[in-house]
Amino acid sequence: MSSSTALYSNVRHCSSARGIFADVDCNSKKRRYVRKDGSCNTAFQNVPGEWQRYVVDIFTTLVEIRWRVMFLTFALSYILSWLLFGTLYWVIALAHGDMNDLTSEPCVYEVHSFTAAFLFSLETQSTIGYGARGMSENCMVAIVVVTIQDIISIFIDTFIIGIVVAKMASARKRAQTVGFSNTAVINLRDGHLCVSWRVGDFRRNHVLEGIAQAQLIRQLACTTGKIDISYNDLEIQTKHIILAMPATIVHRISPSSPFYKMSLQDLQRESFELVVSFTYIDDLSGITHQTRTSYIPSEIMWGQRFQEMLKVNRKYYKVNYSLFHQTIKVPLPEISAEEFEQSKPSQSPKYELPHANPLTLSVEI
Repeated sequence: MSSSTALYSNVRHCSSARGIFADVDCNSKKRRYVRKDGSCNTAFQNVPGEWQRYVVDIFTTLVEIRWRVMFLTFALSYILSWLLFGTLYWVIALAHGDMNDLTSEPCVYEVHSFTAAFLFSLETQSTIGYGARGMSENCMVAIVVVTIQDIISIFIDTFIIGIVVAKMASARKRAQTVGFSNTAVINLRDGHLCVSWRVGDFRRNHVLEGIAQAQLIRQLACTTGKIDISYNDLEIQTKHIILAMPATIVHRISPSSPFYKMSLQDLQRESFELVVSFTYIDDLSGITHQTRTSYIPSEIMWGQRFQEMLKVNRKYYKVNYSLFHQTIKVPLPEISAEEFEQSKPSQSPKYELPHANPLTLSVEI
């Protein structure tokens, strides 16, 4: 399309392309490579030694599971340990004859049934100590079992506390407070077509430093049925950002950009996924986090820009987060960046006087 017949589009479009999302409608949920919340839409099958890997790295496994599963696991670990050592105390009492002979000094006082042995195990491991049940000096085996139970109890408590603290300080929770705009936009910046999106920190304690990155992901289906995934890194104008206030990440559509030959009609027909990420350091914990999201062609708004959120007062900068996702229409031709650059009027070279003898030049003047 030439520049003289270029149209201006301010209407949000919906992709009807048939590619990696060929089996779904444009108004339905897309099969994303990366979901909007940043999680990867992948499922692994037939992983060799899968359960062994989870058991070997049990700490990470317990950190990643859900809270209810973790609480159930910890409750079962306590209950099973009480039952195990309660059974041992009951067997020791049976072997020592404490169940039948009540006159001789027992191994464990007031343990004459399995219920009493279980209660003694619970009181020992949880250090309740009601005072009725206790060890005697007659059974060395019972003393060794009590010592082992105390050591195991300390390990279980330490492990549970570490898991809970690690789960509460998980990077995923902090990543939920740093978010991206729901859509990306394409507009003109300094005379060049650019793709941009917003990132903001919704907490008062802001990140120390962050690095913005973006990749264009395509799926290519071969005739043999094989699926190839290609990754194209996008050049970001300003990668390093101090996120004290919401920032707009800008990718200039240059000749090396995959968007360079893409017009509005091409964008509507394309099937790709723009995956953006922001890796940063929290100023309180010093832990490195990463927030991700993705944009499909129907979420890239042609001819729009983000509304201004910042107002300057005498004392501070005021940020209105209700406008974080809001965009407004701006005029933009529906042609590609390549056609737009070619349609720019070329600058005429400045006139220069020919080199001549100064005497001849003065005579001519």
